[in-house]
Amino acid sequence: MSLYDFHCEYCDGTVREQIVDREPITHHRGIVVLENAPIGVCDKCAAHYYAAPVLKRVEQILTSSTPPATMIQVPLVVY
Repeated sequence: MSLYDFHCEYCDGTVREQIVDREPITHHRGIVVLENAPIGVCDKCAAHYYAAPVLKRVEQILTSSTPPATMIQVPLVVY
């Protein structure tokens, strides 16, 4: 059973599960980039949706006392 396959809230498309190479997810505790993440993607407008298990994993990563094996740097500039 898929956690997705529902109507998109932004258009008349359908949200389907897709494995994405890298997905940055913003959480109230910070930002995590997941690799090979199973997320929902609308087949018309490409809106991204996250099921509860994905969001729980993000929170687990952000609250863990053990740092991730890999960190990336992101440039920050004033617009």
